[in-house]
Amino acid sequence: MIDYHLATKMGAIVGGQTSCKSPEIAAFEAHLPSDVYILSCHSLHGPGVDPKGQPLVLIQHRAPDEALHKVEAVLSCLQSKFVYLSAKEHDRITADTQAVTHAAFLSMGKAWHANAQYPWELSRYIGGLENVKMNIMLRIYSQKWHVYAGLAILNPEARDQVAQYAKSVTELYKLMLEGNLEGLKARIYAARDKVFGPSKTWANRPLLEASILTSFSLGTLTAETPARPNNHLSLLAMVDCWAELGIVPYDHMLCSTPLFRLRLGVTEHLFRNTEMLDETLRTATEDKQYRSDDLEFTFAARGWAECVTLGHFETWEKRFVSTQEFFQPRFADAKKVGDEMMKKVQASMDENLKLDEK
Repeated sequence: MIDYHLATKMGAIVGGQTSCKSPEIAAFEAHLPSDVYILSCHSLHGPGVDPKGQPLVLIQHRAPDEALHKVEAVLSCLQSKFVYLSAKEHDRITADTQAVTHAAFLSMGKAWHANAQYPWELSRYIGGLENVKMNIMLRIYSQKWHVYAGLAILNPEARDQVAQYAKSVTELYKLMLEGNLEGLKARIYAARDKVFGPSKTWANRPLLEASILTSFSLGTLTAETPARPNNHLSLLAMVDCWAELGIVPYDHMLCSTPLFRLRLGVTEHLFRNTEMLDETLRTATEDKQYRSDDLEFTFAARGWAECVTLGHFETWEKRFVSTQEFFQPRFADAKKVGDEMMKKVQASMDENLKLDEK
């Protein structure tokens, strides 16, 4: 930009597609002439997703309505759904919907890598919620490292969230080690009510259809290796973190994407089922089979948080790429399964939208 900003024509419209708008807008303001319009955008979905109907944020930072209408006309070919936000609102929503969930799934992958485990080969990680958790993890690690580093490190709204997630993981893990079922239950139920509201207030229609949980798997259960209950530390900590920070992810359904809906839907599925949640909490305090996995998960969450706090892109890259290489052999299968999962989630979203409009 430093090389070209002086050649920018008066009245030109300049924008970017970065996922963190605060540094982008700051750079534009610092280097662009005052007679140039600043109007940024951001498609809230990955490159492999059909943009039709997906949220597309438009940020009219320094531009008249006439310029906005021109940008709308140019981008209309994508058939996306325009969402109008400020740069700060964009970064806040991006952090609220992505920072904590990314930290959770990045930590899952790092923990399995540390234990030299391919989760689809272990019966305790096959079926139900595990299918979705595993596929989201692989989907994240199949992408470029800098995408997630930028979302976490460059977004000022995300830093506190990633740090709190690591703190939530650590504190919940300590309760598990103590075998403190009552203390764990009290904390998790309080977090549930803050984030989701009391169970009696929830909508009748869940974000994630139960069929999605069982339809897509990279592993196969057998009679000799049945599914086992899991303590879902990653999901418990996600809701605990949101509760501590006063975040209600449903407030951002305007910017809902299939992947966001999937991540939130997995968590909702656990927390809206009291019987499953209670079983999860009992497993957390009584079943020691997950202890080593949870220890590595705790280390991983704290490691990612330290990278973000210190702003260490190089350390982030090394951590990410080493785990990416570990899971590389299954990315092709995971992409195929993940794409089908995304299509089913999108179809469910479209159907729910039709029902809401009636």
